[in-house]
Amino acid sequence: MVATDSAEIETTSEVAAVPVGDPSILGLPSFVVGAVALSLATVGYVPPAAVGAALPIILGATGLGLLITTVWCANLGQSFVACVFGVFTGFWFSYAALVLGLQHNWFQIPAADVTRSVALFLISWAVVMFFLTVGSVRLPVIYTILIGLVFVALVLLIFGTLNANTTLNKLAGYAVFGASALGSYLFLSSCSVALGGAPFQLGRPLRP
Repeated sequence: MVATDSAEIETTSEVAAVPVGDPSILGLPSFVVGAVALSLATVGYVPPAAVGAALPIILGATGLGLLITTVWCANLGQSFVACVFGVFTGFWFSYAALVLGLQHNWFQIPAADVTRSVALFLISWAVVMFFLTVGSVRLPVIYTILIGLVFVALVLLIFGTLNANTTLNKLAGYAVFGASALGSYLFLSSCSVALGGAPFQLGRPLRP
């Protein structure tokens, strides 16, 4: 009887020790603030020479916030959510490295090859975002649309960069604004749940 009671107490303690929480309540606003900053830079709110204006937000808030969120998700055993936030962490940090590297010539890239180097960065991330979009089809559709908008933005930036087309670059910025709006909606849904309310409607998954 004592052994049974001890086993029950141990099991109860293990159950109670399982961490709980919703990492997206940190990850979503971290994503949104960086996406808004990048969108404003892309649509021309600041001149091309001042594209680094978004980096303090991207490094100090978005990259760091998403990194913490990724670790939080992994700790809760949320593998796919950790994957999504981790991939975006990599994107934002690598974007900051690209901009800083080009501005300070860290990578010794000849001026004539800068355009294709930027396109290489964009193409690589577009491939990853495409498969992440496909992989998200079992989530509520709003997540698939959000990631899909990021993929579309990257594709527009690829053609805009290679063809020096500012119109395509601005369209990419507007696509990221759309992703920011969806991220804000998801953040408000997380806030509602965290404060005891009901989640917002997020749409049915494309694939059950």
